Amino acid sequence: MRGMTKTFPGVKALTDVTLAVMPAEIHAIVGENGAGKSTLMKVLSGVYPHGSYTGDIHFEGAERRFSGIPDSEKTGIIIIHQELALVPLLSIAENIFLGHEIARGGVIDWFEAFKRTKDLLAKVGLNEHPNTLITHLGTGKQQLVEIAKALNKKVKLLILDEPTSSLNETDSNALLALLKELKAQGIASILISHKLNEVLKVADRITVLRDGMAVDTLDTHTGAVDEDRIIKAMVGRELNDRYPARHASIGEPVLEVTNWSVYHPLHSDRQMIKNVDLTVRAGEVVGIAGLMGSGRTELAMSLFGRAYGQRITGEVRIRGKRADTSTIPKAMAAGLAYATEDRKTYGLVLIDDVKHNVTLANLPGVSRGAVIDNLQELSVANKFRRDLGIRCSSVFQTTLNLSGGNQQKVVLSKWLYAGPEVLMLDEPTRGIDVGAKYEIYGIINRLAEAGKAVVVISSEMPELLGICDRIYVMNEGRFVAEMPAKEASQEKIMRAIMRSWLN
Repeated sequence: MRGMTKTFPGVKALTDVTLAVMPAEIHAIVGENGAGKSTLMKVLSGVYPHGSYTGDIHFEGAERRFSGIPDSEKTGIIIIHQELALVPLLSIAENIFLGHEIARGGVIDWFEAFKRTKDLLAKVGLNEHPNTLITHLGTGKQQLVEIAKALNKKVKLLILDEPTSSLNETDSNALLALLKELKAQGIASILISHKLNEVLKVADRITVLRDGMAVDTLDTHTGAVDEDRIIKAMVGRELNDRYPARHASIGEPVLEVTNWSVYHPLHSDRQMIKNVDLTVRAGEVVGIAGLMGSGRTELAMSLFGRAYGQRITGEVRIRGKRADTSTIPKAMAAGLAYATEDRKTYGLVLIDDVKHNVTLANLPGVSRGAVIDNLQELSVANKFRRDLGIRCSSVFQTTLNLSGGNQQKVVLSKWLYAGPEVLMLDEPTRGIDVGAKYEIYGIINRLAEAGKAVVVISSEMPELLGICDRIYVMNEGRFVAEMPAKEASQEKIMRAIMRSWLN
């Protein structure tokens, strides 16, 4: 890709970017949110057609002008987006051959389709029946199905946009190992990821984008590349401390949960949360650590208006008074707020502007009677834009067009404007670069300093150790350990989880 420049209304997303990928190379692209990584790959894969950008694409020695995704796929360039393009209620085989069905005389040859699907699944290390519905697979296995789809299309260059952002460590390692296997078969890959430790594990070269420009390309085989060097190139400065300093002033209990029990929403005999006791004090940041499926999200959602589960029992007290959290409006009125781990599906109205998203959880705050005061709403949105550093052309910009880090700031603005006593943050920095993470951590610190009680659920143990005052360890629906963050370590947390399985 030579001299790639792409402009949106009011924003120059790419400026004269050049990128070269060698045969059978794993080439990583890193950068802060909004640096232009996904835009560059959408140009390469035909999502943005020729004529909507300036610059040239050369693939296998010939200039290519793609008018859409089918054109790039015909040449062997396949992109797997962060939001997987699978149909949940179709089978693995149906998804792999969707739009490329094997037919004889106008009738689908299911026998051949199943046979080829088994061969493709074997190549990606997935031991599932071709008839299995996608909805019955975990996210890690769905990623492998996407790669099997790409192999079916005779992929030569595989583009993966944040493929491990929703995966646990085991699934992430399996996916990275598969990329190495594809490399051995002569398939080149472009990996977009914020997880620099994973990038350094597999990438041959790393291109760093900053503010829509390629600022550096690093060769990992020289031995002189580490996370600090990549971060400096990404943010344009040294980032000596990944986590801002905490000066905790912890007060009286704000949230007290006693004997909380929750059953599965569909299987009423399956207990998901088992007699949990939780306390969070004013000015305190409390982390909940645990493996995928340990019940962390289920706990938070069940507390927040019983958004998850059935047969829920237990008591919630906020500032010493018993709180009714049986519905979401009642939970909000009691002082609870929950920022979901899936901000794009449940946290934001992506097709609406920043202004409306910021005020969505507290419309009475910008209303006179039953009528929204547009000037008041504009003032509130601009205040949060300034206070939280939301980077957008204006508060009238569509939320969909913001980077992941700025979308997360809009989610936080929405809940902060609701004025909660307790803010539960589920994976608050998922899919966000190191610079934006630091800003989110700063916001969490400011909330604690204002006397709020903050609960952070995170799959990144270093994050919990870096920003929390106290950590609960969760496994199989119960708390199996509790420790001050200063005394905690990744080893202690994992040891508590392992010990709970033995008991």
